[in-house]
Amino acid sequence: MRLSVDADGHRKRSVSFNRPRTRYLCIAVAGGLIVLSNANSTRAQDGFYDVETKYIFGFTEGSGVGLEGEKEFSAESIARIGKAGGRYWASETKLEYEFTPNQYVQFELGPLVSTHVIKNVTDLEDRNQLAMSGFFGEVRYLVLERNASSPLAVTLSAEPEWHRIDETSGMRVTNLGLELKVNADLELIKNRLFLGSNLLYEVEGTKDPDHVGAGWEKESIGGVSAALSYRIIPSIFIGAEAWYLRHYDGSFFNSFTGDAIFVGPTLYAQLGPKAFMTAAWNAQVSGHDIEVPGSTLNFGEFTRSRAKVKFAVEF
Repeated sequence: MRLSVDADGHRKRSVSFNRPRTRYLCIAVAGGLIVLSNANSTRAQDGFYDVETKYIFGFTEGSGVGLEGEKEFSAESIARIGKAGGRYWASETKLEYEFTPNQYVQFELGPLVSTHVIKNVTDLEDRNQLAMSGFFGEVRYLVLERNASSPLAVTLSAEPEWHRIDETSGMRVTNLGLELKVNADLELIKNRLFLGSNLLYEVEGTKDPDHVGAGWEKESIGGVSAALSYRIIPSIFIGAEAWYLRHYDGSFFNSFTGDAIFVGPTLYAQLGPKAFMTAAWNAQVSGHDIEVPGSTLNFGEFTRSRAKVKFAVEF
């Protein structure tokens, strides 16, 4: 600061800037703000780490197969709820051991536990039971891996099952089944938004062990799904999915008997570094049973709604 004299002879204060020093100070401040902004952005992005997409879509399965050498134990329950009349609840729980020997292959296996609560439902006997119902295995193979140049990943899966308890009625049976799936997902926003889809073919044969000479009753289901899952915070995904399912008598879509559309919300939550849970609920919004003319919902092959809950620990 210095004193100066104006045209009328009055003294006044004026400020003198050192231009080079001021310029350097502005550059330093601007640079500091840019570095701080980038640091904050990096910290924000670091929270949205890579995720295994297999479980983030509810009933729809993603392409993930886990990390090489990873093992997991989980309990997964699927409940089928509601028929046309009476009270109906049927659930099946997988007590599952999963391991990934390499980055492309994953194996799962374990026993099945079922529950049935049935009362006053047409064509079904009243029942209230809990039983060890069977055994399952699954193999998954990653055929297309997501990378920097392609956001799409695809996995093929095959799941054979043996049941001693019928999934619908709860009766004692001999049942063999095989579920084949194409599991695909597309990363729309890096580590934040994913689109998933499944293509399903399921075939099974059922035999009544109490009737000597009884043959196998064969049936098959075809289906396709679409699901969106969005990461609202690093540990939680929320989303929605839709399934279209068609039921047939015969092993290879021989005789069409009805179809159904299910829609509902999904949730995935990371509970800790090595634990997570996933949940989904689907309601039947449309369907047709060829044995019920004019039907707008199908309770012959499907239920009013279904729910899924899974808890898992990795090690």
